Amino acid sequence: MFDIGFSELVVIGLVALVVVGPKRLPVATRTLGALIGRAQRYVSDVKTDIQRQMDLDELKKVQQQVQDVGQQIQSGVQRVESEVGAVTSDLSQTADAWEGFGEPAASPSPLTRQFGTHIHAPEPSWSEQQEQRRIRERVRGRLRKRFHVKRPRD
Repeated sequence: MFDIGFSELVVIGLVALVVVGPKRLPVATRTLGALIGRAQRYVSDVKTDIQRQMDLDELKKVQQQVQDVGQQIQSGVQRVESEVGAVTSDLSQTADAWEGFGEPAASPSPLTRQFGTHIHAPEPSWSEQQEQRRIRERVRGRLRKRFHVKRPRD
């Protein structure tokens, strides 16, 4: 910042000693140090305030971008919902038109009805399928532990 060498500092110190005097020089240096410290703290406070303001502006920009993306997603979801509604209404109209035609389907056998493999059985949801898979894996693991035979090593 300042290009002051050691010899220049010695000259400044000697001039201060002559002008201020040996009795008041320590008090003057303490006061000068306190003033410099206050100035440094003030400058650092101003820097942090400016940095916070810049960060706040960036956060506002990011928030606006996120809101824009959210609105785009919401409009896309609404468009898909309307398209799905149109397709389902078309399918229901087609099903109503074909309802009276053909013969009734044969009832499923008791064996298939028991295990729920006939056409009218409700398909389990994705979470139910995952839960069933986890239960199967737990049972398999327990059976492996229970019936695992340790073989002696050669």
